[in-house]
Amino acid sequence: MAKRLKIAVIGGGAAGFFSAIFAASKHTEVHLFEKSSKLLSKVKISGGGRCNVTHQPLPVSALVKNYPRGEKFLKKVFPKFSSQDTMDWFEGRGVKLKIESDGRVFPISDNSKSVIDALLKESSRLGVKIHLKSTIEGIQEQAPGLELRINGESKIFDRVIVCAGGHPKINGFSFLSALKHKLVEPIPSLFTFNTPQEAVRSLPGISFPNSRVKLAGTKLEYTGPVLITHWGVSGPAVLKLSAFGAKWLHDQEYKAQAIINWNSDLKESDYLGQIQAFKSKHNKRVVAKHPLFSVPARFWEHLINRSGIHLHETFGDLSKKQINKLVQNLFCYNLQVKGKTTFKEEFVTAGGVALEGVSPQTMESIYHPYLFFAGEVLDIDGITGGFNFQSAWSTAYVAGNSAKTANEDEQNLP
Repeated sequence: MAKRLKIAVIGGGAAGFFSAIFAASKHTEVHLFEKSSKLLSKVKISGGGRCNVTHQPLPVSALVKNYPRGEKFLKKVFPKFSSQDTMDWFEGRGVKLKIESDGRVFPISDNSKSVIDALLKESSRLGVKIHLKSTIEGIQEQAPGLELRINGESKIFDRVIVCAGGHPKINGFSFLSALKHKLVEPIPSLFTFNTPQEAVRSLPGISFPNSRVKLAGTKLEYTGPVLITHWGVSGPAVLKLSAFGAKWLHDQEYKAQAIINWNSDLKESDYLGQIQAFKSKHNKRVVAKHPLFSVPARFWEHLINRSGIHLHETFGDLSKKQINKLVQNLFCYNLQVKGKTTFKEEFVTAGGVALEGVSPQTMESIYHPYLFFAGEVLDIDGITGGFNFQSAWSTAYVAGNSAKTANEDEQNLP
């Protein structure tokens, strides 16, 4: 008769619960350790409390393009558990889902409680033992298993799955210091651009549905919605650009020049042509009172002021220099970035356990037998849109199944 494996899962977040659920079987005893007094904290606040479960199903080749770090690694993981598998799993446990126009997937309830309840219920059904306020202070090999130091006490487990999440500082991974794994210094990913010296900050709440944002001096650019805030610019285009430019922006100490085309469907010649055409037909109309290109009225006033156009001037009054300046502000608006704002509990980091030390086939350490990793503790991060949760579900699925099947004749999914 097979020995009943004792498996420890470190972390009470999305990856931790999914790993525990898939590690649980009649042959295993699964213990989940969470250092705080709360479970699934990021799941609760994700998507403004709605929980962006995943992104709509995409071919693996397209899905991995949404990961600034981890693309090649995930190419071997996602075929084992895809976005469609995630949707099927949650819907099979009573969480009805919907795909929104931008591809993000949410519960129909628009409440993260639906997702949390499903995870808690399934882990309870499978007998996962949950331990709160349990700080992991160290991990060491203790053949044939692993020794955990938990709140000052030592406990031996046959398998350990590390799902401890990301940390803003490398000392957050100090409990891994006795292992051979390389740790990549964490840096922020998914953050807004602060523009403390720019007048645009006086127009918070104005948004543009389809802008292109570039970082001057690089090939980095992203297209999507942009939102003006009290501290600068945000929105999906900025957040995605910050993810792909995380390392470069970190090296620049978050001082950069962003160049924005407020309507990415229009070229410079389109702006110029439409302004000249409007001037020709309506030369007596006051520029300030007739916004073009669906630009919000408050922002249009900002643009004409920035272009040296007075509030009383008509289109017929505009000089060639004024028109060219207005076109420049519409097509390549220069914004001085000085600093960033991250999302506190929702922070996403680039960095963590280097992927070179982990097998994408099993999520097992290549240095330490029976040690597995899943979720954001790895040097993997995705752009906004449900991609970070999907990498958590997929890596956790593989880690949980790999941990339990080492002592089973066949893989039995919950």
